[in-house]
Amino acid sequence: MEPLLYISNLEKHIMDDFHLGPINLHLEPGTITALIGNNGSGKSTLLKTIMNLVKPDHGNIKIDNKFVHGENESWKPLVAYQPQTIIGWNAFTGEILKRLIAPLYPNWDERLFQKMIELFDVPLHKKFSKLSQGVQQKLNLALTVPRNAPLLILDEPTSFMDIPSKKLLIDLLVDWMEPGNRSILIASHQIDDIKKLSDYLFVLHNGKMLGHFEKEELTSTYARFWLNDSLSDTSIPGEVSREDRMIISDNPAETEAFLEAMSIKWSNRSSLELDDIITILLNNKKKMGGIQHGSHVNSGRP
Repeated sequence: MEPLLYISNLEKHIMDDFHLGPINLHLEPGTITALIGNNGSGKSTLLKTIMNLVKPDHGNIKIDNKFVHGENESWKPLVAYQPQTIIGWNAFTGEILKRLIAPLYPNWDERLFQKMIELFDVPLHKKFSKLSQGVQQKLNLALTVPRNAPLLILDEPTSFMDIPSKKLLIDLLVDWMEPGNRSILIASHQIDDIKKLSDYLFVLHNGKMLGHFEKEELTSTYARFWLNDSLSDTSIPGEVSREDRMIISDNPAETEAFLEAMSIKWSNRSSLELDDIITILLNNKKKMGGIQHGSHVNSGRP
């Protein structure tokens, strides 16, 4: 299956102190990928580069097999992008913004737009500048998702939203993905969004790609062991961290086999929460392989 988004060997230098890449990423139809990383890791820069708002120094980006960086802009209707910060909307009402944006997208879904406006209780008669940050975000989403572009890119879409609205959005995005020929790339620090929506995690740290992971496989890769006795200098295969008698392993089978072979007893073994695993990945800053391709998995979405 051809990827909706194809990024190959992408690199970008910004000033003298930041280097993004090399980035390699393929997003297949029917999948949702969470773009995660520490503050300043380059998430927004990567999204802006995909949208041709930032020019790369090296590498290629294709959307539905169309090169993004060039004179041909036929790829633009194929992607809907919700940036973290909106510039130039303050003087316009929601109704005017809709009349300006909707004609640009041949698959605009007016029924979905009206549904989102009602769900999020957005006043279309007010100027954008007069809306709270949360309502601005809701209007932005209502002007983005109904474009029905095959690729939907969202940059921190729920950062200012209240908890009920976040749940409404997650349910709405699950429904939006139902046809199976669409893909979402979502940059987020919200762990609940990542848990409920994503099939894959693409992890960045200070501009470097740590890996592209299938979420369910990643969560099964880590385990926590409670040992009966403290170990001093014993090196345990798979160990990524240790605190007194508790160790965390990124290869539980290998760790368990070693413990049994060395007659080291443990009282309990448990899996790790996704946010704990993400913290370990970012703190260790270790490049890992991950998965670039694979079938659509059960993400735990409602």
